[in-house]
Parts: sequence; structure tokens; C-alpha cells
Amino acid sequence: MAKPHVLQVGPYPDWDQTPLDAAFTIHRWWEAADKDAFLAKVGPDIRAIATRGDLGASEAMIAACPKLEMISVFGVGYDSVHLPSCRARGIRVTNTPDVLTDDVADLAVAMLLSLVRQVGPAEAWVRSGDWAAKGVPPLTRKVTGTRAGILGLGRIGAAIGRRLQGFGMDIAYSARSPKPGAEAWTYIPDAVALAERSDHLFIALAATPETRHIVNARVLQALGPEGTLINISRAANVDETALLDALETGQIAGAALDVFEGEPNLNPRFLTAPNILLQPHHGSGTIETRKAMGKLTRDNLTAHFAGQPLLTPVPL
Repeated sequence: MAKPHVLQVGPYPDWDQTPLDAAFTIHRWWEAADKDAFLAKVGPDIRAIATRGDLGASEAMIAACPKLEMISVFGVGYDSVHLPSCRARGIRVTNTPDVLTDDVADLAVAMLLSLVRQVGPAEAWVRSGDWAAKGVPPLTRKVTGTRAGILGLGRIGAAIGRRLQGFGMDIAYSARSPKPGAEAWTYIPDAVALAERSDHLFIALAATPETRHIVNARVLQALGPEGTLINISRAANVDETALLDALETGQIAGAALDVFEGEPNLNPRFLTAPNILLQPHHGSGTIETRKAMGKLTRDNLTAHFAGQPLLTPVPL
């Protein structure tokens, strides 16, 4: 029996690529010199797209595949998939939630601690010889017992909250409605009010047209000159121009970011902004989690072609 034809948008590690190549006829879009010509040639045979959350599947790509049945996303975010095309044609979409929750939440807390306790600058102080020449570095701020706001209380937001409880933090959150299991935390539906109440504001929202730039100049002003922002969700949730302005003018105390518009080619202002921690979009970047994500991506493809229920379908 012929193997289903799958369009692969970007590279995967060998531990994923080998079983993919064995199970499916893989067409490597990212390697094509002329991608439009490549799609015109292989598109009519494509029944599924295997992609990553940062790459997605464009409207043109989907249109070039008239037999397309499903899109399997390696990653929890699927905002870069053209969902209107999928809805119109009944194309199923899957992602890889849950398996990356712990790693992303771990990194979010690590970013908070590194930013507020100035771990990077303190190490640089030691390596430069300033400790011996100038003594101890400037004092930092305390994290335990402070107030945390979590914008978006899905799987990752809730996992961040559970970790912050270990620091005795006073936790509040925003979501469409109060969440079961979060009764010990304060529900504040408005983002501005949540920021005003927070010392540290975590962004853990899925990116949608409604959440685009939900963290804007008003939210940053409400966060205030002693507040910090931690974003491990999607760059589109934050107005980067407003954030850079706030950092450069001291309107907020600092920011820790794992996501950027146009990454990896981020706005050069980020490289010189004061009190900012920059990370290379690696919230899920452990060997264990990336292997689990790859397996779930493949398992969704396998389930689809076997006529079985999808493991992690995206609601469309």
C-alpha cells in the first residue's frame, strides 16, 4: 500500500525524521530552491502537512494542496496556521499540548528569578574581576512573597501558578472566566487591573486576533516602575514598541522574553534595552520534551491515516 504523501515545512531532529521518512512519503518544502514550483509539483498529492508552531501553514500553502486532510503542528501554538482555510475545507489541525507544559513553566520561573536577582549581571561581575576590585554588586529585589499576575490560565499558566505558590506569592490571573481549581487565586478579568495589582506579570495566553497586543502601553503603565514582565507565550500578545519604550524610559523595572516578532531577527532595540533577559524561544527545549513533542506529532498523523480519533485536535 502506498504511503501517504506529507508536506514537511521545516526540519526535525533525526530521532523524528527517521520514523517520519519510514511511515510517510515526505516532501521537504524547506529544502526547495523554488518553493512555489515545488508546491505546484507535489501539492496535488499532499494529504497532510507536518509543520512547527513557528512555521505554520500559510493560506497559499494550503490552497496548493487540494487533497489536504490534516495539519500536524509540532508545538502548542498554531496561530501561524491559516485557520480560516482549514475551517472552510474541513481540514483537521493538531498540536502538541501537555507534553511541554512543565518545561515552559519551569523556564518562566527561571526567567523571573534570573531577571529579578540579576543572575547574568552578577556572573559577569565575577568573571570581569569586579568582585575582587569593587566588592559585591548592587543589591537586587526579593521574589518570595511578592504579587504575581498570570495573563491566561490554560495548562501553562496554571503550571506557572503552582510553581509560584512555592515562593509564597500572592497570585491573581485573567481568563475568560474563573477557572476550576484556581479558587485560591484571585480572578481579575481585566488585563490593566491585573497588571496594576502585580509585581510580576506572566503572559501565558494563546495568540489569537483578540489577544494581539493585549499587553499594550496601558497595561505596562499599570505594571509600573517596580513591575516586571515575563513572556513565554507568543510575541504577538505584546506590543513590542510599547514594551521597548517602557524599558528605555524606566516605566517598568524589567522584562524577560522567550518570544519575539520576526524571530530570530528581533528588533535591535532589544539588544541595548536596560534590564532585559533575552531567551531564544526555547521554553520546550529539553531533549525529553522535544522527543515527546515529535512522537505526538507523528502519532496524530498515524491516527488520522488509520481512521482513528486524533490525539490532540485543535478546536476549529
